[in-house]
Amino acid sequence: MSERVIMDESAIQRTVTRIAHEILEYNKGTDNLILLGIKTRGAFLAKRIQQKIEQIDEIAVPTGTIDITQFRDDLEQTINQVDERSYEIDVNITNQVVIIIDDVLYTGRTVRASLDAVLQYARPKKIGLATLVDRGHRELPIRADFVGKNIPTSREEDVSVYLQEIDDRNAVVIE
Repeated sequence: MSERVIMDESAIQRTVTRIAHEILEYNKGTDNLILLGIKTRGAFLAKRIQQKIEQIDEIAVPTGTIDITQFRDDLEQTINQVDERSYEIDVNITNQVVIIIDDVLYTGRTVRASLDAVLQYARPKKIGLATLVDRGHRELPIRADFVGKNIPTSREEDVSVYLQEIDDRNAVVIE
């Protein structure tokens, strides 16, 4: 299987920097700002955006993770095992501006699941969405507020995001 590199390491770094600036503009600074990355690669991207915001504004924005596994509508559930929060963060996110971060936006089902995971236990003032790659083919009326790169794809193609923290390289490829 051949792969076509869409974003290399420097393109990803520039994109993270741009998204960090866009989030700061959107929120008019860091007040009440929370970043939640969808496990696994979204969590690493959230951490990178947090670090970039800290370089820009010298404030560490609270950052956590969301595990959407039990909220997916495309996996069979044997029982409803939603008995604890599906997001991990050290602060209360109610009445805060929450930015959900994911690596690839595709059908919108992962984002819908992440919204369910957050809204089950908290009522943020506002929720935004940032994604490194938007590949289209939405099945739900969901769009990202912050997009690193729009990549037109066919449904037969796979878009893979590789991040140093887990994959030992930084790249976005179409396979």
